[in-house]
Amino acid sequence: MQRELQHAMKKPIRERRWVMVIDLRKCVGCSACTIACVAENKLPPGVVYRPVIEEEIGTYPNVSRRFTPRLCMQCDNPPCVSICPVKATYKRPDGIVEINYNQCIGCRYCLHACPYGARTYDFGEFYTLGTPKVESYEKLPSYEYGREWPREEAKSPVGNARKCHFCNHRLEAGMLPACVTTCIGYATFFGDSNDPESLISNLISKPNALRLKEELGTQPKVYYLV
Repeated sequence: MQRELQHAMKKPIRERRWVMVIDLRKCVGCSACTIACVAENKLPPGVVYRPVIEEEIGTYPNVSRRFTPRLCMQCDNPPCVSICPVKATYKRPDGIVEINYNQCIGCRYCLHACPYGARTYDFGEFYTLGTPKVESYEKLPSYEYGREWPREEAKSPVGNARKCHFCNHRLEAGMLPACVTTCIGYATFFGDSNDPESLISNLISKPNALRLKEELGTQPKVYYLV
């Protein structure tokens, strides 16, 4: 996947189409992807880009648990884009849906418009709030969308809608998203579906590949193998 990503990054942005595939048969619900995402993006309390949904399925005594990582689906027809009153949410030529933090007014319309519940709101909280002092490491800048975002009161991204962006800052550096590299069950795959020879193209062509809520016409770019 690393070699294929670096090959894809040599192409013009409009010729790339990033897709993620998650094999639910391999996911063990360890939440390593969730933790890696929080660490990579320095996410504050209440902001989670990649939660793992746990379900109990079957009928007693034949029951089991299913784990479903649920991130932003990077829809080709994203309802969050059309509803944003200030055009702060937009889709890049390679299909990644981004948020312009400096343009976002925090109205949270997009949170309600997303049928996957993939967006959260940054209330400006800290994990060490209420202790003798807020630790300095919580104020370190994050590096989303190609720039630094120092964590200061009433300044972006505080007061903004936030979501997964396929770790686009890592892609620009030729690295896979953090959740992909930390998946202990090798259940998460990532690549350019515009490359017919890529691993990701092979996976999404399988008969057991599906997308969530396809009937809504959002055309997600996250697939699940079941």
